Amino acid sequence: MTDFYEELAALDTLALRRQRRLVDSPCAPELVVGGRRILAFSSNDYLGLANDPALVAAAQEGARLYGVGAGASPLITGHMAPHARLERRLAEFTGMERALLFSTGYLANLGVVPALTSRGDALFSDRLNHASLIDAARLSRAELHVYPHLDLAALETALTATRAKRKLIVTDAVFSMDGDLAPLPGLLQLAERHDAWLLVDDAHGFGVLGPQGRGAVAHFGLASPRLLLMGTLGKAAGAAGAFVAGAGNTIEWILQKARSYIFSTAEPPLIAHALLTGIDLIEQGDARRRHLAGLIAQLRGALKLRRWQLLPSDTAIQPLLIGDNAETMDVANKLFERGLWVPGIRPPTVPAGTARLRIALSAAHSGNQVGQLAAALMQLEGELA
Repeated sequence: MTDFYEELAALDTLALRRQRRLVDSPCAPELVVGGRRILAFSSNDYLGLANDPALVAAAQEGARLYGVGAGASPLITGHMAPHARLERRLAEFTGMERALLFSTGYLANLGVVPALTSRGDALFSDRLNHASLIDAARLSRAELHVYPHLDLAALETALTATRAKRKLIVTDAVFSMDGDLAPLPGLLQLAERHDAWLLVDDAHGFGVLGPQGRGAVAHFGLASPRLLLMGTLGKAAGAAGAFVAGAGNTIEWILQKARSYIFSTAEPPLIAHALLTGIDLIEQGDARRRHLAGLIAQLRGALKLRRWQLLPSDTAIQPLLIGDNAETMDVANKLFERGLWVPGIRPPTVPAGTARLRIALSAAHSGNQVGQLAAALMQLEGELA
């Protein structure tokens, strides 16, 4: 039997052991944690919809109409009327021919990538892609090319060199730990030039970027039969699940071949029903997005730091680079003691030596709350110098 005590002790020595905190309140800027009220900058609820009364009411209505569980996979009896309506709504909203629902974004990527590529094909992945895309690439058994972050020249060199018949480029749209945006127009140009597919994981852009929050693809005004969009529904959309959207025949192929779709129970129908309201709220959410943009500008203008570095980002993800694992967690813990929750992010989630605080802003935050965070960070940097 494998003994993990030494391995766990090593994680402690390197300040790498992860801990859970128990939240006893709905997702919101102010949470109840261990009986204390905490101001949180730690969730991906970018538009503040997770506890929105309209979304809660829609979920309650969905439970009355359809119960709780779907009971089976979509290809057995789990594909219900609200699922079908939501797929049609997502296709229309994203400007794609067809959409397919998955239970989570992780499962969507694990299903889509191996459905499109296999042994003998070539897959091209940005070095900082999300873990789900990395794991999906491994599962596909395709020849994997990892190109330096956002480096289109290196990607083109790799595309030119391969002799694979089928080629797939996979990228985050907004990178979840850096907050920067992939050069999607350039990536699509390379895909078209080299007869490749482009899969965009828009987990952190859907609902926030583009006209009416239609996402990063709409932000750049892109359209192509080579383009596939994966969006999550548990972040800006406020609920749970994910979808992939693209050309009709491509989505039909994914439905036939994606193991994580075929062999997973469908998401609860009450969630799909609620998300029909969630998409409406996103579409009507320009005021929320303007407020969020104002909070981003406020934080970036207010933080005047000497040792720590706020990385370049115009998105709701504002990474504060500290570097050392132990110092990063010390800062995170001291913030928590002061009633502020900002998660410390360490390897392997980010490269060694780049531990950071991941500040996540939401349209539900107020300017006063963002000011409170900025003041605490500047005070802590001075105390720990």
